[in-house]
Amino acid sequence: MIRSTIITVSELISELGDPDLVIVDCRFSLEDTEQGRRNYLNSHIPGAVYAHLDEDLSSPVITGKSGRHPLPSLEIFTETLSDWGISSSVQVVAYDDAGGALAASRLWWLLQWVGHYAVAVLDGGWQEWLNSGGSVRTGLEERPSRLFIPRTRRRRLVETDEIVAKLDDPDLLLIDSRAKERFTGEEEPIDPVAGHIPGAQLSPHLEVINAEGKFHAKDELRQHFRALFGERSARDAIFYCGSGVTAAQNILATAHAGLGDARLYAGSWSEWVTDPNHPVATGLE
Repeated sequence: MIRSTIITVSELISELGDPDLVIVDCRFSLEDTEQGRRNYLNSHIPGAVYAHLDEDLSSPVITGKSGRHPLPSLEIFTETLSDWGISSSVQVVAYDDAGGALAASRLWWLLQWVGHYAVAVLDGGWQEWLNSGGSVRTGLEERPSRLFIPRTRRRRLVETDEIVAKLDDPDLLLIDSRAKERFTGEEEPIDPVAGHIPGAQLSPHLEVINAEGKFHAKDELRQHFRALFGERSARDAIFYCGSGVTAAQNILATAHAGLGDARLYAGSWSEWVTDPNHPVATGLE
């Protein structure tokens, strides 16, 4: 069975050892960018390879032009997937320790973007695996390489120019996935400018998961996003966040709710504010 949104711990346990299963540990800390790798080497789900947000799931920052986590180049990302043993016949499972809010949902979105639908995020992540008594392994793991052939779904990606061109369009459905305080401009702990893109709605990414880091029921997610979308479809929605990472969790939740494929402004707020001519709004609209 192809799983293309989330997978439970019990479902994953039943598939461990399948040669067509690739598990990717995506744990990462913005405060200490090597913490995730250390945690992986110390203990991880058996068979998992490690994905580093900065090194594997992003390209280098271009100062003054790009956001904090630019998308990886298609060529390099394709090589990375091949090195991890991912091909069209493989089911990928990604997990982190933030409810999918960091690199696990980012990897999910990237794989969907390059045309690989058999990718799911582990519901509850690392904590749920441990709480369920899942076995662990230490050290670095590698898999036999396979050939990954990308089939890029370009419409799922939104560039800054498209946002600028549609700012005055009443049909623009732009949704900010950051915390309320960053959206309103009350505080900004990371980027040099506080506030949000004019016309954006607020939908913090953590609202789609519960206190245990597991996704809310599909019915609840449908109600949540339909309230944001109104009469429009998920295909009209453009999500962004600080650097194009946590917004992927909202896009995953939208898909899991059965509402379809929303789009990602990958450069997000950190790219938007590199140009002082881009307008900035504060407060709640």
